[in-house]
Amino acid sequence: MAMSSTGRSARVTLFAPRIDELLRRYRGQDLFRLEADTVGVAGVDLMDGLLRSRAANAEERPTFKPVQGRLVTRADASALMQAVSADVRTALKKPLGERTDLAGKWPHTPHVYLRDLVFGRESFRFRVLVDRRLEITPKLTWMAVAAGTAMLGKPGTEIPLSNLAARVLDAETYDDRRYAMYLYRRVAAPICFTVAALVTNAVWLGAPFDDDVPNRDVLLEALRLVPPSWNILRVASPEFGAVDGRIGRKDDILMLPLLSHRDPRLWDEPEAFRPERWKGVDPDTRPGYLPFGHADERCWGRHMVMPLAERILDIVRRDGLVVSPEQRVGRVELDGLLEVSGVRMVRR
Repeated sequence: MAMSSTGRSARVTLFAPRIDELLRRYRGQDLFRLEADTVGVAGVDLMDGLLRSRAANAEERPTFKPVQGRLVTRADASALMQAVSADVRTALKKPLGERTDLAGKWPHTPHVYLRDLVFGRESFRFRVLVDRRLEITPKLTWMAVAAGTAMLGKPGTEIPLSNLAARVLDAETYDDRRYAMYLYRRVAAPICFTVAALVTNAVWLGAPFDDDVPNRDVLLEALRLVPPSWNILRVASPEFGAVDGRIGRKDDILMLPLLSHRDPRLWDEPEAFRPERWKGVDPDTRPGYLPFGHADERCWGRHMVMPLAERILDIVRRDGLVVSPEQRVGRVELDGLLEVSGVRMVRR
């Protein structure tokens, strides 16, 4: 792994070799060839043109792609979004609580906090579906879904169900229940993964934070430097060649906000952590800034991710949590979302 500075912080971030190579070789370029059949794109206007040329297909949607060959209908996707949005709204109304202790190893600690906050202490069949360890291999997810689907009956009334879990238990057939269990995983887990990754990156890059810098700006800057969702894939399509003749008919496109977020043509001191740069700035209209996707296809969960992340930063600031002074190096692996792993948070 090669070294990359976090800016004003004395801490150092080590990116996985593939990510580091992208940053070193292609930062500031609009289009470049990554593989024989894959073109990388980081130019603002080019990314905009390509993403507007056609909508994402079923396989390109990260959350609502087909489940074991079964298409996720618009009605199902809408119902799931409404259910989890209701769960998040309920969670955000809860008091912070003086007993909340987020010291420990991050991002695991905030992930568990979010699971319990949003989805409650539901029965094991649901709790396991939000477990970080299922990311090791798809087989673990399949086993967890199969086991949970096979369980008979509903939990007792003493166990409050989230709106999302209630949808699973309302399924009438085994196949429908298995389908719903997969979607529970697809919807519930990414909220915990994404928020935990975002707040971990934020504290690593900038904690302790200046008192006059709002959580919003801290998070926007963390999303710029280490965006958990760092690329947008589009498979080969005839529309792309019409946007740029350098793109062949069989070329897949990997658009890279990771690079546009650090493009020196777009940002002053692009490598520095400067949350103050966001004062009075609308992130939705900032050229080259795509932490939640393109304007035409914004991430369905962004309005849940930000307030949940701000809640965790409220606890961090209230309790005086900081990265352990003994930890000077953080590693960003290439295993899904970009996040600084193994950050040790302690009380000042």
